[in-house]
Amino acid sequence: MTENSDTTDWYSGDHATFGDRLTAAREAQGLSQSELAKRLGVRLPSLQGWENDTSAPRANKLQMLAGLLNVSLVWLLTGEGDGVADPVSQETLAEDAEAVLKNLRGLRTELNRISTELGRMEKRLRVIVKETI
Repeated sequence: MTENSDTTDWYSGDHATFGDRLTAAREAQGLSQSELAKRLGVRLPSLQGWENDTSAPRANKLQMLAGLLNVSLVWLLTGEGDGVADPVSQETLAEDAEAVLKNLRGLRTELNRISTELGRMEKRLRVIVKETI
């Protein structure tokens, strides 16, 4: 699940806090703060404090968080191990989109060539069929 980029491990202890990782994992699961708080059986301000790094959950809640968010406990605490994928930069998205467009143009060209060839083959086949009948 973790995708490390070549230059930065986005969620490592050097770049992100526990709250950053908790927020990213919650968002990756499509949960609101209130939904996660309800599932954990904690008050919303408690969860908000964890995400803002102004307080920390007890050990039993840490394990529940890891399970509910489908990340390893170690990743949640340190950023190492199985967690959520690093966010993709707009530059990377633009590069990926450009590569896809280039590939689509190539496929369109190839499709046009094949379509033309199919038309020629169909004409030849019609001539052959007329000659044999």
